Amino acid sequence: MKTIQEKGEKPRSKRERIDVIPDYDYLFAETENKKGKKKNKFFGKIVKMNFWPLFFSSLLYVLQAAPLWLMPLVTSDIIDAVALFVSGELAAAEVLKKVGIDSAILAVALAQNVPTTVCRNTIVSKMLRTTSAGIKSCVVRKLQSLSITYAKDMETGRIQSKFLKDTDAADTLFSTLVQSIIPNVISALIAVGIAVFKNGIVALFFLCVIPCNVAISRLFNKRLRARYRDLRLQTEGMSNRLSAMLEMLTITKAHGLEQTEIDAVNRAILGVAGSGVKVDKTSAYFGSSSWVLNNMLSCGCVVFCAVLAVFGKISVGDIVLYQSMFVSITSYVSALANLLPTLGAGFEALSSVSEIMNATDVEMNIGKRSVPSIRGDVVFQNVYYKYPGAEEYTVKNFSIDVKAGECIAVVGSSGSGKSTLMNLIIGFLKPVSGRVLIDGKPLDECNLSEYRHHISVVPQNSILFAGTIRENITYGLSRYTEEELQKAVELADLTDLIKTLPHGVDTDIGEHGDKLSGGQKQRITIARALIRNPAVLIFDEATSALDNISEYHVQKAISSSIKGRTTFIVAHRLSTIRGADRILVMERGECVEAGTYEELMAKKGRFYELKSLNDMNSKMAEEALA
Repeated sequence: MKTIQEKGEKPRSKRERIDVIPDYDYLFAETENKKGKKKNKFFGKIVKMNFWPLFFSSLLYVLQAAPLWLMPLVTSDIIDAVALFVSGELAAAEVLKKVGIDSAILAVALAQNVPTTVCRNTIVSKMLRTTSAGIKSCVVRKLQSLSITYAKDMETGRIQSKFLKDTDAADTLFSTLVQSIIPNVISALIAVGIAVFKNGIVALFFLCVIPCNVAISRLFNKRLRARYRDLRLQTEGMSNRLSAMLEMLTITKAHGLEQTEIDAVNRAILGVAGSGVKVDKTSAYFGSSSWVLNNMLSCGCVVFCAVLAVFGKISVGDIVLYQSMFVSITSYVSALANLLPTLGAGFEALSSVSEIMNATDVEMNIGKRSVPSIRGDVVFQNVYYKYPGAEEYTVKNFSIDVKAGECIAVVGSSGSGKSTLMNLIIGFLKPVSGRVLIDGKPLDECNLSEYRHHISVVPQNSILFAGTIRENITYGLSRYTEEELQKAVELADLTDLIKTLPHGVDTDIGEHGDKLSGGQKQRITIARALIRNPAVLIFDEATSALDNISEYHVQKAISSSIKGRTTFIVAHRLSTIRGADRILVMERGECVEAGTYEELMAKKGRFYELKSLNDMNSKMAEEALA
């Protein structure tokens, strides 16, 4: 058969273009002010990072929106010219000349709108898309760097909500700055500038719009933020409840609990709906109050300008100009004020994403010892470990010296610390005290990502994804040969199964491997471990899901595959570890017995008791099925 990806294939050329998503982790870094309150200054950092694109897009916006400001000036100028003609102070030719010049200026301003709009949108789109990709990418990198204990404490549904919903809201926050805040601020400043240039007294009246809108925004700001925070928490809870429902779908149907789950999810949905109504209601109060205020100010402007015109302070055309400018300023300031709900949602989402980005329970590999290869010597020196928040130690005073190539079996009752030992070897957990050494080097000083390239783990629960058998076995491998794949398939006792499938090793197995039996799924995970040819191999009760016949064949395969590599086996059926070099018996986190199978059976201690109980349970199960 053909090689899929030969080990000798040519490396990627250095000149070949590779798109790299920028690292935006620092955007979420928090600092404390003098009062001890934490702030991340997201806006300031993102503006500094994108200063030049923002600068050029702002200049282009001035050109793009020029017709909006020229129209009132042109209209005012034409009305004044016509008024002078009616009063006999200006000839018809002069009026037509003014109209022609004003029309030409406006035509040029309108014509340039198309190219400037396209150019600005290109700059803005590239900036926003790049920033959005950077934010999502840095969240993914952070999630991958978090410790296993943190990932278990933070429910999957909440993490999904933070990534899918809150990162989008954080993107919207920056988009709002670029697309709405900056344009409206520029527009308001230019409108005020024109008013100041034409008449300082009218400009002072214009400026009262700003403090009035700021006051009403501050009045609603805290309430909106609180409402959005509650909505976010309710949404995360609903997402988590939905994830749990999907995970439990088989059990739910098997026990006829569909209505119970529907009721539970409906309660979460109603919680989100209730929080959403509160947000909408508060936003409605804010929006209507802002609208009434600004329209009252607009009416006041008409009266104010009319009075000035009566006393000869401004012309009739200026009434139209100032009213138009005031309406524009009011709309700009009102638009900024109406962004408050969007900003409230954005800042709350930013706070949510920052919970992940500022988590300190991370696995840091930068600057640590490189691990190009390992022999497989594993040493525990007086290791103690307990989980965060727990009172009792899961592992206590544990010491062992394992030479490369040894096979160590670990047995004991549930909760005795067997899986915790395996997680300490993998580097998922760090000892509270004591050390774990790999080839004589402290594991906590090694680059764990590189170290794990040389170990393979077969967990108790098979973890598969939607795809083919090939894709699941070769997950993460960029280069492998067909011979290596076939060897892993044979060692995992998958050959006969694959022969019966319509597309062989390229058969799709469904989501989580749902088209396969438990034993078949576990053998695929075993093949995934073996194809990597690891120096250290860990089986965490990996054969517990297999029937007796499959287990026999897999045990034979494992026996041949563990030669020349360090192997740790957490055993479910004690008869399967007879060939281990040493057996460790764990009890309440401590190793109470150690030796070969024959030595421990002859000793008639704790292992003998466990073995007798195991045999008794197996016999009772066989009799019950007979």
